[in-house]
Amino acid sequence: MPKKILSGIVVSDKPNKTITVLVERKYQHPILKKIIRVRKKYNAHDENNKFKNGDKVSIIESKPFSKNKKFQVMEESK
Repeated sequence: MPKKILSGIVVSDKPNKTITVLVERKYQHPILKKIIRVRKKYNAHDENNKFKNGDKVSIIESKPFSKNKKFQVMEESK
């Protein structure tokens, strides 16, 4: 099974070697046909503490680093 790749914006970089990324996705409700926007936060591993608040990043699914941290930063998005 392929690994999930998500892109979002860094909203927190306070913990050491960890960033919190806000990922937003849009989908259409099957019956009402309204466009719904869903936001979810993911903790991602940032080995060198390189990324700061407001950066656009891509994260990829990986082995668990901790209880809540199951993604790691792949690259900075443009």
